[in-house]
Amino acid sequence: MALINLRNLGVTMSAPLFSNLNFTVDAGDRVGIVAANGRGKTTLLNCLAGRQEPTTGDITRARGLRVGYVEQNVPANLLEVSFYDAVLCALPKEQIASESWRVDVTLDSLAVPAAMRERALAQLSGGWQRLAMLARVWVTEPDVLLLDEPTNHLDLAKIALLEDWLNALPRDVPVIIASHDRAFLDAVCNRTLFLRQEQPQSYALPYSRARMALDEVDASDERRYQKEMKTAQQLRKQAAKLYNLGVNSGSDLLTVKTKQLKARAEKLEDSARPGYRERSSGSIKLANRGIQAKVLLTLEDAAVTTPDGTLLLKTGQQWICQGDRIVLLGRNGAGKTRFVEMIRRAIADPSGGGAIKPTPSLVLGYSDQALSNLGQNDTPLGMITRLFELGEQRARTVLAGVGIGIEMQGKEIGRLSGGQKARLAMLVLRLTNPNFYLLDEPTNHLDIDGQEALEEELTEGEASCLLVSHDRSFVRSVGNRFWLIDRKRLVEVDGPEEFFEAARTQD
Repeated sequence: MALINLRNLGVTMSAPLFSNLNFTVDAGDRVGIVAANGRGKTTLLNCLAGRQEPTTGDITRARGLRVGYVEQNVPANLLEVSFYDAVLCALPKEQIASESWRVDVTLDSLAVPAAMRERALAQLSGGWQRLAMLARVWVTEPDVLLLDEPTNHLDLAKIALLEDWLNALPRDVPVIIASHDRAFLDAVCNRTLFLRQEQPQSYALPYSRARMALDEVDASDERRYQKEMKTAQQLRKQAAKLYNLGVNSGSDLLTVKTKQLKARAEKLEDSARPGYRERSSGSIKLANRGIQAKVLLTLEDAAVTTPDGTLLLKTGQQWICQGDRIVLLGRNGAGKTRFVEMIRRAIADPSGGGAIKPTPSLVLGYSDQALSNLGQNDTPLGMITRLFELGEQRARTVLAGVGIGIEMQGKEIGRLSGGQKARLAMLVLRLTNPNFYLLDEPTNHLDIDGQEALEEELTEGEASCLLVSHDRSFVRSVGNRFWLIDRKRLVEVDGPEEFFEAARTQD
């Protein structure tokens, strides 16, 4: 018997998000929900959790079913509460005194260190906060677990921990996950639901295999559509010839045949449906102004330190050359972000005479994981017209092209969605017209279409870049060189897989 049954489900906000969704959730299902930003993933989770009513259709749940929903954000009233107490207070009041042991069991299963449990959530990283929200839900022993973007803010070690934890759950507990992390979906899901406006599609396959199957269906639909439209065009041409013959000869039979051919063409055109095309969340394009120099940056055994002078790593003698797409690997705290910041400063002030030496013609395109180049109180239109020599009309056009419509262009950037901010940051990079990119977690908040577009821009455009990312699929697709911070030294390795595997066993 299905635990949750969706029949002809649809939700319309200002526009339809999805419709005609028929789907069942059974014991043991691990379902990945995939859609572009703003296409209804969180809305569907809210419907499944009973927090929102669908516009059309029905949701039937097994009697007494307890649904646990792990949201993306920490409620404000919990920020000053300790990790342990935040989980404890999720228990029903009558159980807190007698069943607090459940909290310890849950935190042990998530490998939360003892010292971490006493710290306030506001003092913790985004990754630990996400695990605290998961623990709060799991301690209540739900029958179904809903996760909304669970890998956001998690480093590779915590992503591996979450994967192992999910795969070790009792098999009768279904898990439904909305995520843009392709490698994570492949690791934990056995079903994939592609949420679409008119006809959602589902496959009993992990993401990558499901995506291949879906792409084949879409391509087949497009071929059939093109064939039917070509046939309709031929019928119309034939009808036109017969019409001319009928007019010249006065033949009623030819007139009848002409009408029949036109009717067949119209029927074909009315019933033909093109292959699926995603409504764009906004395009991602990069620029590459080109550079004559072969060596873009020289590192002469640069020392990367903390603000108090503690050594994090030394680079040795290294070079970044034109066409290099270098991925910087290292555990959390190894110095990746500090190293990237040192490079940024050295390019901004090449006269500093440090151990990082950029070529004089280098033009930097920089984006960090906090998107700090976007002023939260600024407006998209104000920022673009101030930073670049664009008239207002041109600025409005390029903003609309990245998915920021007229109605949002004059509002504060802080009010944009995460996906819109990420695309705005990519637009700033393009308009800067750099010849070297320095990117710290560039896929944060990008949906899968956006990730793939950025991958294509970097690889097909032969961009030169140094990047940091926890997105394994992105790293595998983009990198052609790999630097690893190992025992306070920067060493070149053949690929990322050994590091990815080692991250699973990090403390």
